[in-house]
Amino acid sequence: MKLGPLRVLSRDFYDRDPRLVGPDLLGKILVRRQGRQLLTGRIVEVEAYLGADDPAAHASIGKTSRNAVLFGPPGHAYVYFIYGNHYCLNVSCLPDGVPGGILFRAVEPVRGMEAMFKLRGIDESHDLRRLTRGPGRLAAAFGIIRERDNGKDLTSPRSDLYIADDGTPPPEVLITKRIGIKKAVEMPLRYIVAENKFVSG
Repeated sequence: MKLGPLRVLSRDFYDRDPRLVGPDLLGKILVRRQGRQLLTGRIVEVEAYLGADDPAAHASIGKTSRNAVLFGPPGHAYVYFIYGNHYCLNVSCLPDGVPGGILFRAVEPVRGMEAMFKLRGIDESHDLRRLTRGPGRLAAAFGIIRERDNGKDLTSPRSDLYIADDGTPPPEVLITKRIGIKKAVEMPLRYIVAENKFVSG
């Protein structure tokens, strides 16, 4: 899969309702700079999480040391540890002081797959579809951990983790209920690229 020139998404892109940001993120490129190498994947699945009115959102309990990034400026990485074994990557949305965010659930690997397999701790004989399918696998394949990446500015071209537009036309978007949660599962806040084999669930 070819990539066009990468343009880092601006803060204004994220300074909106997560229900608008979510579908607009599909088709964009998640980038991790690892030394001189770029690990890249095309975003194919995300979920929106709102503020106090969304029982499934971390922000629904109010601001804490764990979720403070969600209450800060838009365009920053919110990384948390879940189930005692994997990390999840989110990006903050809405103006400073107003909580909201997007969870990245799956990307289609584009470049740096060999490094991704190593970061996952699996060999390249595994099905490529399983490499970055699901939020925990995605984070592991891009070497994303809370201690290093939580709060990172994803709008900075100097960052080693950011999201970019390569000029590819927007994909067809499908909207479904969220998965993998127990609260507010009926809310139609999961956005996926239609018929993409790297979508999870």
